[in-house]
Amino acid sequence: MLRNPYAWIEESLTTIHRADWYRSVQTIHGLPGATVLLEGQEVINFASNDYLGLAGDERMIAASTAAIQEFGTGSTGSRLLSGHRELHRDLEVAIASLKQTEDAVVFSSGYLANIGTITAVVGKRDLILSDQYNHSSLKNGAILSGATVIEYPHCDVTTLLTQLSQQRQNYRRCLIITDSVFSMDGDLCPLPTLLQLAEEFSCMLLIDEAHGTGVLGKTGAGCVEHFGCTGKQFIQMGTLSKALGSLGGYVAGSATLIDFLRNRAPSWIYTTALSPGDTAAALAAINIVQCEPQRRAQLWRNVNYLKDLLVQHRPNLQLLQSESPILCIQFPSAAEALKAGKHLRSAGIFAPAIRPPTVPTSRIRISVMTTHEGVHIQKLVDALNFESTGFAVQL
Repeated sequence: MLRNPYAWIEESLTTIHRADWYRSVQTIHGLPGATVLLEGQEVINFASNDYLGLAGDERMIAASTAAIQEFGTGSTGSRLLSGHRELHRDLEVAIASLKQTEDAVVFSSGYLANIGTITAVVGKRDLILSDQYNHSSLKNGAILSGATVIEYPHCDVTTLLTQLSQQRQNYRRCLIITDSVFSMDGDLCPLPTLLQLAEEFSCMLLIDEAHGTGVLGKTGAGCVEHFGCTGKQFIQMGTLSKALGSLGGYVAGSATLIDFLRNRAPSWIYTTALSPGDTAAALAAINIVQCEPQRRAQLWRNVNYLKDLLVQHRPNLQLLQSESPILCIQFPSAAEALKAGKHLRSAGIFAPAIRPPTVPTSRIRISVMTTHEGVHIQKLVDALNFESTGFAVQL
């Protein structure tokens, strides 16, 4: 008798359950914000990427609504066919202005931006050097490109230099890819050194600014501005769905690069254009980011306040190094992290467990927002009193 060819799926799910890796959705009701209604319970939201609190901003909602009324709910086609609207170009110009690059191109998601860009600029005769902790979209883009992919240990520029010295001459083109802010750790890439190595070995460099845009730098332009690397030639990718509170992705760089991507990036050419509502919301967000630096200043006050309280009151926690609004507490197992997440939930805190294979070690990921109040942060620190719960917090 032939075996059911789909039987392996149930077996795989059983293994996922056994490892405490099983995931399911949790429904949030109402507008996003510092507090949300999660499956009937009001909780303080430390799980969101809405760093500047813009996703529920009335101006964003108004801009999106006006665009829908004028252009409809969908773009109806790819940008090269029936999907292009003047709004799309306005957004690209605004992104290029924020990033101080010659041009930019907008994709329908950040994932599509990374996949499309990487597969367009390298192929089977080329080499990709990728940080071990890069986002899934970077890793999958590298695989889809057909290039030889070598991962270097997280932020280890010494090993990267060795790999370049040994491998670069064997390939036509070389692309270094990295997150700027590592979304599940909170630390930053060593951008100045990466740029130096890219120049020395004639490599392209792609930096993913998904969690840096709007958050880092004097004007919110991201990690590039934070490190004083504005104006240097490399590929900057980012999303519109984190601090900018909308949906979509972008690539910013030289006019030649952007023109090339419009002709060769498959996930731009063959995908329906970003919807009018999302486009208008992102455009409004960039204007707010540029006109209201106090939002970013308040975000960093909140981050520093939380760090100070943790040092004073929770010195035993195993915190990962962070230079962003993302703070992570490590746990020795997925089960312990899940237990911690449930404990926080019972205390009215939404900060769920993050487990392998998303991350190498299980953790609670805390994401700080501009809209968090002092009492929210204090309540979080109070709830992080794991000593009384009877489980370990250190590796």
